[in-house]
Amino acid sequence: MKRLLYVFLSLLLTAFANIKSYSQQSQITGAWTMKAENLDHVLLFTNGHYSYSVYSVEDKKFHHTDGGIWRGDGNNRESGNLQLTTEFNTSEKSLVGKTFTCVYAIKEGRLETNITGKQLTFTRIDAGNGPLNATWRISAREQNGELYNIPPAARKTIKILTGTRFQWAAINTETGEFFGTGGGTYSFTDGRYTEKIEFFSRDGSRVGMQLSFEGSVKEDKWQHRGKSSKGDPIYEVWTKED
Repeated sequence: MKRLLYVFLSLLLTAFANIKSYSQQSQITGAWTMKAENLDHVLLFTNGHYSYSVYSVEDKKFHHTDGGIWRGDGNNRESGNLQLTTEFNTSEKSLVGKTFTCVYAIKEGRLETNITGKQLTFTRIDAGNGPLNATWRISAREQNGELYNIPPAARKTIKILTGTRFQWAAINTETGEFFGTGGGTYSFTDGRYTEKIEFFSRDGSRVGMQLSFEGSVKEDKWQHRGKSSKGDPIYEVWTKED
């Protein structure tokens, strides 16, 4: 009887801890923005990944991005510490693979944090709602009429989506190499995925373009078919990472 009671209490405490941790994550997940010196600063958080980007929509110029994996300390859903492990950084490649800690506090739709090394205040854009809210890794691509699988590897392309914002990044987490990124706003309605580009590291002339795809989500797979920003036909399958 005592053993059963001990097991029950252990399970109850574990469940409570998980709920508490989830509540904290649900407070910070989503998209956040601020404007400084005519530059757009955007933070994206899914349940396990984050990205921070700096760019100018008006000038069609990309300045910086970094991102990776984050974990909360679970102490408080509205404030606490974040542990971040860098998977890409366009300004300082040597930081890839490093883990650092920052603090945050959320109050009245604003996020105060020193995640960039400076104390900044961001305003919430969305709370990370919707079927595509996650970090996705490209796992298959059609070429010449055949679908080729792309197994997990250090060299990968990921796509971070909150409720209304997206960012893709082509990276190598072992070497720190960075191959490109782009992002902006998106919608997903009635099987139609549409994104509007706000920044593109390889070609600023594509800022403002709108791309539309037929898409669907089933369990941990997201597939879409359409045309790339170059106008080439594409069919891709993405697998959920968090």
